[in-house]
Amino acid sequence: MTTLTPDAPAPQTPASRSSVPRSSALRNGWILTQRELLHWVRQPALPIFGLLFSIMLLLMFGFLFGGAIEVPGGGDYITFLLPGMFTLTMLFGLEGTMLAMSTDAAKGITDRFRSMPIHSSAVALGRSGADMASSILNLAVLLGGGLLIGWRITTDIGSALLAVLLLLWLRFALLWIGIFLGLVFRGPGATVAVQVLIWPIGFLSNVFVAPETMPGWLGAVAEWNPISATATATRQLFGNPTGITSGLLPDAALGMAVGWPLLITLVFLPLSARAYRRLRR
Repeated sequence: MTTLTPDAPAPQTPASRSSVPRSSALRNGWILTQRELLHWVRQPALPIFGLLFSIMLLLMFGFLFGGAIEVPGGGDYITFLLPGMFTLTMLFGLEGTMLAMSTDAAKGITDRFRSMPIHSSAVALGRSGADMASSILNLAVLLGGGLLIGWRITTDIGSALLAVLLLLWLRFALLWIGIFLGLVFRGPGATVAVQVLIWPIGFLSNVFVAPETMPGWLGAVAEWNPISATATATRQLFGNPTGITSGLLPDAALGMAVGWPLLITLVFLPLSARAYRRLRR
């Protein structure tokens, strides 16, 4: 007499996971987003430190150095600085994204997710969802802090909302760089290298000073920095001084603030997907 046993379920493959309905991918991504948010609730030191660091930079440059810096074209330095600081905060989020992805990959957590019957894009969706939620909170706190120290929005509510959307659009693009780097480079040295490189990229822009106060070649580099494009566009939309009296950015800032993040996303989103598929293969 033979005993019938049920067939074992077929193992999940990348192809079978990618065939999961898109609605399931969004649902899986939302569950993983909640996982990341719960980590921050239970261990709030890291996000709080990141927020305090941004506030410290704002106060330091605004009040310690602001009196010695003149804005080309006129205007108060605080109102010039604030949109740049909002933009720089979007850049600083890149290293947090990379560190989270790198840590999960190194500990085998990402491999465990890959073995589960979830959509192949769920891990990246979860990471991006959590990072965008964190960025919205950080930006809201900085906007409130700016208003407390004298920064003002002098345009209509529609322009101000568009400025906020441009900041979050830049953050969305940069997080794909972080996801890619976190999947490809998982050693602690790589994270430190990215942390070091972020500073020159952020400072080689118009966040703190206008490019026309720099040497000619350096100012040209700063004008083509994606951070400068978003900073200038948000200054225009908030009705703040741009610190620019001539050059490329005054007329093209809005288009560049849309185009640079789009280009970054088109390059690094597919690279992130490929790196995830090739992980530990």
